[in-house]
Amino acid sequence: MADQSFDIVILGGGPGGYVTAIRAAQLGLKAALVEREHLGGICLNWGCIPTKALLRSSEINHLLHHMDEFGFSADNIRFDLDKIVKRSRGVAKQLSGGVAHLLKKNKVTVFDGHGALAGKGRVAVTKDGKPVATLAAPHIILATGARARQLPGLEADGKLIWSYKEAMVPTAMPKSLLVLGSGAIGIEFASFYRNMGAEVTVVEVMDRVLPVEDAEISAFARKAFEKQGMKILTGAAVKSVTKHADSLTVTIESAGKTQQITVDRMISAVGIVGNVENLGLDGTGVKVDRTHVVIDQWCQTGEPGVYAIGDIAGPPWLAHKASHEGVVCVEKIAGLHPHPVDWSNIPGCTYCRPQVASVGMTEAKAKELGRAVKIGRFPFIGNGKAIAMGEPEGLVKTIFDATTGELLGAHMIGAEVTEMIQGYVIARGLETTEAELMHTIFPHPTISESMHEAVLDAYGRAIHF
Repeated sequence: MADQSFDIVILGGGPGGYVTAIRAAQLGLKAALVEREHLGGICLNWGCIPTKALLRSSEINHLLHHMDEFGFSADNIRFDLDKIVKRSRGVAKQLSGGVAHLLKKNKVTVFDGHGALAGKGRVAVTKDGKPVATLAAPHIILATGARARQLPGLEADGKLIWSYKEAMVPTAMPKSLLVLGSGAIGIEFASFYRNMGAEVTVVEVMDRVLPVEDAEISAFARKAFEKQGMKILTGAAVKSVTKHADSLTVTIESAGKTQQITVDRMISAVGIVGNVENLGLDGTGVKVDRTHVVIDQWCQTGEPGVYAIGDIAGPPWLAHKASHEGVVCVEKIAGLHPHPVDWSNIPGCTYCRPQVASVGMTEAKAKELGRAVKIGRFPFIGNGKAIAMGEPEGLVKTIFDATTGELLGAHMIGAEVTEMIQGYVIARGLETTEAELMHTIFPHPTISESMHEAVLDAYGRAIHF
């Protein structure tokens, strides 16, 4: 096979890879994208997008069972699980097709297969072990993502112990479910199944749920989840699992005590592992640390001409982080002058009920770094729109540097906060101080007014609470 030459070759067609390829094409670079499974990656096909479709169905189920609060009544409310799953898969399929169209529109050459480094500036593409093409390019970007971590003895078997894939396409609604891990993935599944009527137990090895969030938000979330009927076990570990014909008995150790819980199904959501295998990294300057490729602020690895973006390049493991890294990386390659990646200003969102969103430092982190802080809080119960919507359960928390007025962090829980967090992200990106935020006019009535009030509260000026 003759080499096919490109300016840039990207391995992986997820939200990092395909966005990078399109941006490269916009900049006049001849781009190739190698994808072995499905365009859009895990996020679009088996993560971010289809889970949000499922969660939307579960929110509707919750509302239907609380119609009397809004003046409605209905009998015999039921759902068709097959249709709910089918809709979720349809949404993912529609968007995956859209990615293919965008790549074609931007004249990106797509190779169906597995790509691996094959010497300096070369990529070998294979499919089912057979050679497809050899690509040559001075710039190669690794965007191969990550996969679910499997704990020894607790590996997903597709029947009783589910990975995220099985959890997204249930053929029957389990009556009881144990979710191992309370990060964003675990809590979103816990929220979906609880809102659909399952009895849900969450087991978390750390001392609180959503452990990367501000401690105050984590505590608020736990109370909300327990109010919904979830059972939460923190500082706990699964020691063993006994499988039965159609259920499991799980032995859990917490605070030196052991208990057993029998459930229909278990979801393992204990983190991810970078897809660094079989990429031809041996003998190169690419450094791998705990299954993730080490990069600098421009996403450059230790091997000249080789870059890495997204989940393979480490936390935070978020689609928008991957896309942003890819754009910065390719703009740098093209000779532009982008700002380097600022990982401290990447927002995190969890689409449970209530939603959780945050950006920047937690209160504990700010104090650990020796920053004198001013803290502002505003509860949704003081917000007219939240009350009118029937969503009075929420909190906005802001953290400012007491000396400079810099917005160090913002943390939110409640309805639609995943849509609102971007306001604080922009504020941090523009290096806005409390003065500009105080003088910003927020529309009334909106939940976003809580963001304004939380800023005012940090300086003793809250009006409505």
